[in-house]
Amino acid sequence: MDVAHSVNGVPIRLTYERWYHIVESHEELASYYHEVLETIEDPVVVVRGNQGTLKAARNLARRKWLVVAYREVSRDDGFLITAYLLDTKPKGEFVWRQQ
Repeated sequence: MDVAHSVNGVPIRLTYERWYHIVESHEELASYYHEVLETIEDPVVVVRGNQGTLKAARNLARRKWLVVAYREVSRDDGFLITAYLLDTKPKGEFVWRQQ
């Protein structure tokens, strides 16, 4: 298990079970393990997701955005839900933007 800290300073856990789920559903992310953790720690934007989730995103290349969905349970705990690629910046209410 690895941990990345969100822009709010909350530790977000990436368990082996979650990583397996991500790679099974989105096999194109198999070589993006470190980029997924870096996206939580250093996103371009964070948008509000469904049911209290947050989505951190960063641009990897032209028309290639890595989006990582996670939940902050408390100030001391959170967990990664999934990750996926998009052609555009994710839409939604901006919670945080890189300066």
